[in-house]
Amino acid sequence: MIFIDGVGIGKEDYEFNPFFKYGFKTFTEIFGEIPSLSNQLLRTNNSFLFPTDARLGVEGLPQSGTGQTAIFCGMNAAKYVGKHFGPFPYSTLVPIIEKENILKAFLKKKQKVNFVNAYPKQFFDYLKSGRGRFSVTTLSCKLSGIRLNTSTDLRRGKALTAEITNERWVAKLNYKLPVISPQLAAKRFLRIAENNKFTLYEFYLTDHLGHGRDVGDFENVMLTLDEFLLSVFNGLDREKMTLIICSDHGNLENLSVKTHTLNPALTITSGKYAEELSKKIKDLTQIKPAILEICK
Repeated sequence: MIFIDGVGIGKEDYEFNPFFKYGFKTFTEIFGEIPSLSNQLLRTNNSFLFPTDARLGVEGLPQSGTGQTAIFCGMNAAKYVGKHFGPFPYSTLVPIIEKENILKAFLKKKQKVNFVNAYPKQFFDYLKSGRGRFSVTTLSCKLSGIRLNTSTDLRRGKALTAEITNERWVAKLNYKLPVISPQLAAKRFLRIAENNKFTLYEFYLTDHLGHGRDVGDFENVMLTLDEFLLSVFNGLDREKMTLIICSDHGNLENLSVKTHTLNPALTITSGKYAEELSKKIKDLTQIKPAILEICK
């Protein structure tokens, strides 16, 4: 699974929808076109792109804390707490995340899982300070006894940075690391995935871009993600593996506002059980059970 924060299916808009503005090759080369609100369902070569309901019957703009809990725990977190909430999970969701997160579900079946993201020393210092707050993914790891990857894992080629190439770690955190290509990062991701029943990678800069935050060169971030995803698609063994790309809510697809959107979240499946997943997933709460169903 590649979880991409804050990506929905938006209007065909060459000014405010960066997928149209930059000609996102993952869409054009895999599906032949870019998804839009007027063309939300795309299919080709055992790959499926489709909308997923992130609103879940709750008023207001979908948020990351409840949306990600819905994805990784298979429950309507927004309805449970009475509102969309984020960016971190609502306090009453923590026991549910501890019990129901998808990583623990695989561990209970004694199946290998891997959360590919690596974290810098500054992140661990932040958590040790007592002020740190966990995202749904990092909290799921903590509550399931899964060690978060460090710079050592990164140097050994056993993890990826959240921005894919190590570039921000080098430029902003002063790590002495090689800046790798998105293509090499994709190869590492697929190699790691070959050794696990379930492998998760999280990319969150998309949500930051949608909020108008300064994350460096906008076009470079989009290009890096595009090349990474396209390389994952091209390197995927579709006879043996299944890829799911999903998001928690809309945001990046409409840069005319700096808030989340009411657009459907983007979901893509490809590979062995791609069609089966595409038929089972209509909203965020159905992603976890659909994955577990194909992994029996």
